[in-house]
Amino acid sequence: MCASENHSDVSAARANGSTCAQVIIPHEVFLTLGLVSLLENVLVVWAIVRNRNLHSPMYCFICCLAISDMLVSASNVLETLVMLLTEHALLAFRPRLLQHLDDVIDILICSSVLSSLSFLCAIAADRYITIFYALRYHSIVTAQRAAVVIASIWTVSAVSSTLFILYHTDVAVIVCLVAFFCFTLAFTAALYLRMFLLAHVHSRRAPLSRKSRRQATSVKGAVTLSILLGVFVACWGPFFLHLVLILACPASPRCACFFGHFQLFLVLIILNSLIDPVIYAYRSRELRRTLKELVLHTCYFPVSAR
Repeated sequence: MCASENHSDVSAARANGSTCAQVIIPHEVFLTLGLVSLLENVLVVWAIVRNRNLHSPMYCFICCLAISDMLVSASNVLETLVMLLTEHALLAFRPRLLQHLDDVIDILICSSVLSSLSFLCAIAADRYITIFYALRYHSIVTAQRAAVVIASIWTVSAVSSTLFILYHTDVAVIVCLVAFFCFTLAFTAALYLRMFLLAHVHSRRAPLSRKSRRQATSVKGAVTLSILLGVFVACWGPFFLHLVLILACPASPRCACFFGHFQLFLVLIILNSLIDPVIYAYRSRELRRTLKELVLHTCYFPVSAR
């Protein structure tokens, strides 16, 4: 995956040469998790597109976040299918074609990482404006500005990922990805800290004013996004630590043991794409209702139509 996928074979060799056993995850596990995650995120995108009540800027950013997760899931499913078909001699690729396919998959995954981090920042900024500039929110966060932000994030993510994969030096890619990851954490943590401090202040005021109630609702949205960020860090953190250790201690036996868990880190990344839709549905009653309607309509409408 991304820059570190080029190091996976090297990492595995180092792990095998040490006293640590390498963790091997069956392809069927990757395929199953990828398909379930892909289905979940397709439902989330479909629900947001279909329900006009979910066409606010925040839900547009969430929809894009779900699309980013879809990129991870689709890339994983494609790569796993190719591996399974190749291993069972059902499909043969020329080495050059296989390298191109690997580059495309890496570009999709890198785009997903960059866009996910960017949309988490965009959602944090949206919640911040909602709380601290509530009366001016609709004049600040307009549909046109949200569309510009979304288009800019996708464009920059796609171009950056392509350059990273096609014209990269490994060290430069790793440094850029880790630096962007750390910047995202610092930016969102600063915004959330101030939002939650405000929520703590208003929680001591009784009775709540109308403005305070509106801010409390916005803080609830911020809590949802903080959960998403926490899950993202928990699932992607080991992968980024893997990148850091590649630079810091590539020949250390202790680091070699950590490298031997690379496939487990990939499972965690796919789990992030699988968990996110559950968080969306759990925290949003409107989205949960729409998802339920979609599932019931898909399952029972064909039967009733007969």
